[in-house]
Amino acid sequence: MLLAGGRRWSDADGGCGSGSQGVTLGNRILKFAELVQVHGGENMTPYETTRMLCSFMCEQPVLPSVPVYGGNNWYYAYGKSSHHQIVEDSQFISAMAEGLTNRPFMVIDDGWQLSSGTCNGGPWIGNRDFSDMAGLADEMKQAGVRPGIWCRPLLTQEKVPESWIRYSKGGHFLDPSRPDVLEYVADMMSRLHEWGYELIKHDFSTFDLFGQWGFQMKGKAHALPYALSDTSRTTAEIVLDLYRTIAEASKDSLIIGCNTIGHLAAGLFEIQRTGDDTSGRSWERTRRMGVNTLAFRMPQHGTLFSHDADCVGITSGVPWEFNRQWLDLLANSGTPLFVSADQKELSGQQKREVRQAFEAASRPLPTAEPLDWMYNSCPSLWKISGETRNYSWNGEAVLATGTRDHEWWR
Repeated sequence: MLLAGGRRWSDADGGCGSGSQGVTLGNRILKFAELVQVHGGENMTPYETTRMLCSFMCEQPVLPSVPVYGGNNWYYAYGKSSHHQIVEDSQFISAMAEGLTNRPFMVIDDGWQLSSGTCNGGPWIGNRDFSDMAGLADEMKQAGVRPGIWCRPLLTQEKVPESWIRYSKGGHFLDPSRPDVLEYVADMMSRLHEWGYELIKHDFSTFDLFGQWGFQMKGKAHALPYALSDTSRTTAEIVLDLYRTIAEASKDSLIIGCNTIGHLAAGLFEIQRTGDDTSGRSWERTRRMGVNTLAFRMPQHGTLFSHDADCVGITSGVPWEFNRQWLDLLANSGTPLFVSADQKELSGQQKREVRQAFEAASRPLPTAEPLDWMYNSCPSLWKISGETRNYSWNGEAVLATGTRDHEWWR
């Protein structure tokens, strides 16, 4: 196993080579596995047991000091935004949290960077619609929110040294096994922090390194025919150095890892996006990606990192009868809550429910527990603050509450 900051991790399959090639260890001995026996309580539920195992995997998780909640513009804007629009979004999110001491975040997602065509990488310097990123962060703070921002650190259209480039396709995919590439990433992260962004969401690094999404990997992690420049270290060690670089360069800004390797991010990043994208266009995608992710990764919340199951995309494209349940569950789960909403489309009822959700999400809450996760791929029964809530993700009765003896697992 790979020992990293007090954490022991298997360097399995995709991590043991250097990119698509074998690793050249030389005289170095790589410790591959360490068997650990853990004893739990006799009457522990499967959920409690899983949480205990997660806590053994990460001795010192790094967690936000206060609950994280707020807005993200992706699931209604989908990359079409501007300085002015983000200020308006910030004012709206701030108004939804009026009177709350723990202020919300407003996260600027993809679309602010200087790139063209099909590339959503750098340069990370703003563009015609985002001409003053530091000034925008100041305006967001004046509006009453904490500024957040998205980036993709391993893809750029900048002219960079040839030795940095692992491969090019629309843009340049950088090789993080090179110290000068890590220095480039550190400079970028430091710049975002210095501009005033208190939360930095970095995305795509797993796809950019392996050439495929996690669900496509199965028994073969690597889909790219390219080695990494440094063949003396495993991919897992190189990824871990990339994560350390991001964590250190961001200073006291919170980090959300998105499309990152959770067990390597544990103890380095405060928040981890643990599943695929939800949607502002399709309820079925949100149900499949959001509810499922929240339930089956919940044992990792607070034990490895703060678990982010992604946004509530509040648009006319998603039926409110379903989205209001997703909003209620996230707000009361104890995990981060981000809503993505065009205020011009929201009804008065929707705004009232967003206010209620923000009030709940702004406070420390007990971690919600899925009760039917052992036999339901999209859990509907949840223990929330001592009560059982019954959600219907397919259109039946919603938000029924009450007490329940949930000893079905015995």
